[in-house]
Amino acid sequence: MWDEPSVNPTKIISDNFNQPGSFFVTSNGDIYVDDGWMKRRVQKWSAETNSFTTVMNVNSSCDGMFVDINDTLYCSMSEYNQVLKRSLNDAVITSNRVAAGTGIEGSASNQLNSPHGIFVDVNMDLYVTDCRNNRVQLFQSGKPNGITVAGNTSINPTITLFCPTGIVLDAEKYLFIVDRRNHRIVGSGLNGFRCLVGCYGIGSQSNQLDNPFSFS
Repeated sequence: MWDEPSVNPTKIISDNFNQPGSFFVTSNGDIYVDDGWMKRRVQKWSAETNSFTTVMNVNSSCDGMFVDINDTLYCSMSEYNQVLKRSLNDAVITSNRVAAGTGIEGSASNQLNSPHGIFVDVNMDLYVTDCRNNRVQLFQSGKPNGITVAGNTSINPTITLFCPTGIVLDAEKYLFIVDRRNHRIVGSGLNGFRCLVGCYGIGSQSNQLDNPFSFS
């Protein structure tokens, strides 16, 4: 862990993880870490107790993770083409519920193909980067069918995506997307989407990116 803008870590947290794929930090400093690849679980590090507990059982790695304002934990599993969730308010670890996807890869409105980064807004609407479908899907709260909000199959396409893997929504409801295979970051605005960072192709120059993966 680093204090901004220091380059020296102030704390190192370890728990014998095996290839963690994602993590999420809450406003109180708790950290949720994917440990699903071999151990089939999500671990929570408590800032108060400096200890780890298992808070979710999963069948594979979580390629994206999010905790919403109601303390619901979301895990996107590219291997299973689904996003699962469970309430952290439950006293015991209960069965996970499906938040998006059928578990079978596809491009229909209720399907996903290798989901990665996710974001849940204050209305409990879920945004999913649908990598192999080259789109971002919006699953409104309680609805199984998604709406394509970015990509060439969206209602008003203004940008083409190539395996998006990260997403953030700001307070004005503008989207910021890691467009991985196009090696760039794109964002929405009043006139649709435009390139923000990495707009000059793959590379190592100060204005280029090489396979960016996620936001933090």
